[in-house]
Amino acid sequence: IVFAGRSNVGKSSMLNRLFNRKNLARVSSMPGKTITINFFKVENDVRIVDLPGYGYAKVAKGEKRRWAEMMEGYFQSPRNIKLVVQLVDMRHKPSEDDYIMMRFLQDAGLPFIVAATKSDKLNKTQYNERKNALREELAEFGDNITILPFSSEKGEGAEELKKIIEGVL
Repeated sequence: IVFAGRSNVGKSSMLNRLFNRKNLARVSSMPGKTITINFFKVENDVRIVDLPGYGYAKVAKGEKRRWAEMMEGYFQSPRNIKLVVQLVDMRHKPSEDDYIMMRFLQDAGLPFIVAATKSDKLNKTQYNERKNALREELAEFGDNITILPFSSEKGEGAEELKKIIEGVL
């Protein structure tokens, strides 16, 4: 199960919430702290994969290129990827990098869902507006795409995401 998304979208916080561990994945206020592909063994043959973030991180272009090559190499290797959890910040329209990543996943035939993080940062009106807007913004990926609002702070979506993950294993 692979977790992908922009820098500072909340991948590490999500992993910590899902596994009820405060420091399983390092959380930082500075984007771009995850600079390697991190593997977490869950069960016998199950691995959780935390990919480096893309987009926002203020790092050298050469480092960004290295991350892109590393991620491309990962996806092209003969791994049994059951699901990619693509994180987007619910407060904003997905970035062009998010669209590129989701198109790559779709073109590669990799199953993915969208976790809309930081849902707790929106009031009820904003939440409903963004939830509806996301459905439209991601329409190119089909009507059946799963979009799951998620809050690492309040736990929204955590149990549902666990069930989705269990269902693909």
